Amino acid sequence: MRCAAFWFVIALAVTPPSPMAAENTSGLRFAVTLPPSLGSAPVNGRLLVMLSTDPSEEPRLQIGDRHETQQVFGIDVERAMAGSDVVLDVTAFGYPVQSLTEIPPGTYWVQALLHRYETFHRADGHVITLPMDRGEGQQWNKAPGNRYSTPRQAFVDPMRDEVIRIELDQEIPPIEPPENTEYIKHVRLRSELLSEFWGRDFYLGAHVLLPQGFDDHPEARYPLAIMHGHFQHDFDDFRNIPPDPDLEQPDWDWIATHCPNGHHPQCDEHGYDRVMQQAAYDFYATWTGPDFPRVLAVYLQHPTPYYDDSYAVNSANMGPYGDALTFELIPYIERQFRGLGPWARVLYGGSTGGWESLAAQIFYPDEYNGAYGACPDPVDFRAYTVVNIYEHENAYFAQGPWRQVPRPGQRDYLGQIENTLEQVNHLELALATKGRSGQQWDAWQAVFGPVGEDGYPAPIWDKLTGEIDPDVATHWRDNYDLRFILERDWASIGSKLRGKLHVYCGDMDNFYLNNAVYLLEEFLDNADPPADAEVDYGDRHEHCWNGDHEQINAISRLQYHQRFIPRAVEHWLATAPEGADTTSWRY
Repeated sequence: MRCAAFWFVIALAVTPPSPMAAENTSGLRFAVTLPPSLGSAPVNGRLLVMLSTDPSEEPRLQIGDRHETQQVFGIDVERAMAGSDVVLDVTAFGYPVQSLTEIPPGTYWVQALLHRYETFHRADGHVITLPMDRGEGQQWNKAPGNRYSTPRQAFVDPMRDEVIRIELDQEIPPIEPPENTEYIKHVRLRSELLSEFWGRDFYLGAHVLLPQGFDDHPEARYPLAIMHGHFQHDFDDFRNIPPDPDLEQPDWDWIATHCPNGHHPQCDEHGYDRVMQQAAYDFYATWTGPDFPRVLAVYLQHPTPYYDDSYAVNSANMGPYGDALTFELIPYIERQFRGLGPWARVLYGGSTGGWESLAAQIFYPDEYNGAYGACPDPVDFRAYTVVNIYEHENAYFAQGPWRQVPRPGQRDYLGQIENTLEQVNHLELALATKGRSGQQWDAWQAVFGPVGEDGYPAPIWDKLTGEIDPDVATHWRDNYDLRFILERDWASIGSKLRGKLHVYCGDMDNFYLNNAVYLLEEFLDNADPPADAEVDYGDRHEHCWNGDHEQINAISRLQYHQRFIPRAVEHWLATAPEGADTTSWRY
């Protein structure tokens, strides 16, 4: 899960979306001209038209997860030609207003964007179109190569028979790859496994932070500290210069109240950007100091056509990422930078990274030696946030004989509800069909689900109505429900996992992820043979709490390396196999 990065909408009446809007010859419509620069090949993608009442920034940057969000409508573009018009009309599905007919007449800032898809001929025989990551971490509004229009004001009246014409006159530029430095090296590896699955070259990457003294100790070999999480352009939490002096000074009262997990849109305005730079500079001092363990620290880079991250497991829809990371990329890193192998590997991370760390340790118990999972995505699908996918019939509502109650999507530490599951899923439906939005619920569906008849992920529930598919739920349980898998397979894997599993979660997690942790804890406490696992909760802490009872969440979330690497070293030294190198790296 992207920490506090769900997308949310305002509840409105539901009208069925059309997968491909058919042009109406009357009524309000937007005619968007595809630029000649798209070339001669047919164009596939998602056309988004946005309306905004706020001129402070582009509408494409105002489609967000809070009540300030602006309006977006979307339609699929299939085999269109450059120079032609694509028409978005009243059949398009929107968020938060679902139909053009519901837009209040008025003057808006209008912008269009084409999120480009590519064609994949997968090894399973399916031919599908998806948005390839282009170095931005699956962000439709920032993806290089996407075309968009310069925002302009227009009077919009759904009662008029009118065509509003838009030219896609802008292109998002490429992102420059990060450069190697004294401490940070960047790795890119073609994956044989993924390339075979996807029918084209697929690459994995990593940002590798070298220990102090790496070049001065050529005889040393090192443990590997793997921080799982979302796509990062660089090793962003390591900085060898002080914070930018022009940045706003931190307003600690505001940060502690409004910015507990660092993702409120106004965090930087209250000095959190400076807080992050200071934490990165402090980590540099700690990392290069005399007392910090000498290890290799890495961020793995494995964005997919469905999300900024593969979830580090093998998947019917995404391919064998678990095997590719474990048996291709990680050994490659260890060969390049003198690693020690499985007994000296640790996994840690929060949210998506928390789930990945636990899942990789469970699915590959012999390949890793310790997992620290903070605020993990749902580890038991009886509590898939607030949905029991095995017993509930509908994900969006609790249905009684006389009323239905919306299921919440996000809360704050006081329990105040900010949105519902129906709302966030309907935003994803406006951004894309067939699970291609690049957002959280579509990502889970792609990782955990079977392949549908059309080659796209089989939905766990109807995106419009919330009706759950029990057959898909069974597939989820048997393959990715971590608590279920542990309980089912404990006789064979329990002894290999003893003392390796550590789980942390705030009991007011914004996305109710603590509910699944309670269920996992119940099993771990009673496992035979004993799990010797650690499960800890932060009182009133929100998302991304990582076990630190002394500092506020906004600070402790920036200190994963300092927190977990020393603990991992203690575990490695206590469990190292006979003859293992426990000395060359301890200088």
